[in-house]
Amino acid sequence: MTSLTFYGGVGEVGGNKIMVEDKGTKIMLDFGIAFNTGEDYWINWLQPRSAKPLKDRFEFGMLPKIKGLYRKDLLEGTGLKYVKPQIDGVFITHAHFDHVGYLEFIDPEIPVFLGEGTKLITDIVQEQGRTNYGEHRFNTFRTGKKIKIDSMEIEPVHVDHSIPAAYGYIIHTSEGVVAYTGDLRMHGVRSDMTNDFINKAKEAEPAAMVSEGTRIGSERRTNHTEKEVKTKSCEIASKTRKLVITTFYPRDIDRLRTFYQVAKDSKRKFVVSLKAAHLLSRLKEDKRLSVPDVTSDPDILVYLRPKSRYYKWEQPFLDNAVDCNYVHKNQSRLILNLGLMQFAELIDIRPDKGSHFIHSMSEPFSEEDIEDEVMHNWLNHFGLNFHQLHASGHCSGAEIIKNIQTIKPKKVFPVHTENPEMFKELVKGVKVECPEVGKRYGV
Repeated sequence: MTSLTFYGGVGEVGGNKIMVEDKGTKIMLDFGIAFNTGEDYWINWLQPRSAKPLKDRFEFGMLPKIKGLYRKDLLEGTGLKYVKPQIDGVFITHAHFDHVGYLEFIDPEIPVFLGEGTKLITDIVQEQGRTNYGEHRFNTFRTGKKIKIDSMEIEPVHVDHSIPAAYGYIIHTSEGVVAYTGDLRMHGVRSDMTNDFINKAKEAEPAAMVSEGTRIGSERRTNHTEKEVKTKSCEIASKTRKLVITTFYPRDIDRLRTFYQVAKDSKRKFVVSLKAAHLLSRLKEDKRLSVPDVTSDPDILVYLRPKSRYYKWEQPFLDNAVDCNYVHKNQSRLILNLGLMQFAELIDIRPDKGSHFIHSMSEPFSEEDIEDEVMHNWLNHFGLNFHQLHASGHCSGAEIIKNIQTIKPKKVFPVHTENPEMFKELVKGVKVECPEVGKRYGV
């Protein structure tokens, strides 16, 4: 029997961990960190112990107890005995933590399949010391390559998302095709790639489809396109002589390119962080990503925060970097990319009252969001005008439903959503199975 077992992404946004089994062959689709699972026990200063990472996560259901999946050196005291790998491959859709973040715990003998761009991004993240994905047998691909593992053939097809090198999968099994969307959107700069996936999936006539549903039931949020973010941001920057500050997700390359162009169009220079500079310099290795050259482009400057020492990857950008004094003296000529965790720099920069802050990230889910409240405390303290301008990395609810009904699978499993039951109300003509954690479903 061909089956699907869902170990994450069930009734929650993120944390996708899905096993596909066919004639004894087993593969995992993604292996990511959940945003909500375990949040009742771990918060900020209280985190799972580094010496017992699996034991602590097993205790609160943050990771599934699956034989033949994990590293031998991490299993002591967990109650799960080590056996040789029983998983034939892990297939990663993209480099966001909620899809790849737990890769470090997987047995290094299990091959990991991921896009060439995704591998490059995970390498960059590791160089910056943000996480460790571990040593693995990495196998990279691009759209058009098919991977044969025993009775299964896995076909990656590119999609548009808020990070480069995102893919969906069309999985050919002995009992029919399984289509897995990963995360995707229709309103970004490369909607044509998402359409490629939809068309390929439709042609395959899938027996089952695993669909993300992030924005099902959350349509109260404003949905801008990337083009609208650019247009509205340019209006703000062009009509003021004061500093413009923006914050966005650090690996959202489309957004980085957007604000780079906004700076050029408004006759300003774009000031990026050391991490962004390093990311851009490494991504230049992949010419298909078309990113500006931070080492030679006169429209890009690198912001230097004073530290006692700088990492090796930061050092190439130090000589030509600018500091808080430069930003303060040239406010009308700059757009500054400043992450929320670097807000203390505002104390030294001292932006003029009435300067502008463009929040180009998701709006908070709750009106009681503490981080959102703290952010606005800072903005009010420095008299900054707030603007919410964000293009989501995910399809709207209506687009998700339209995609499912275009592809026409025999059944659909909603994941990566807090509202899976709503699929039953919205999807017409396709059977909806709302998965339960750890339950095995036939295709």
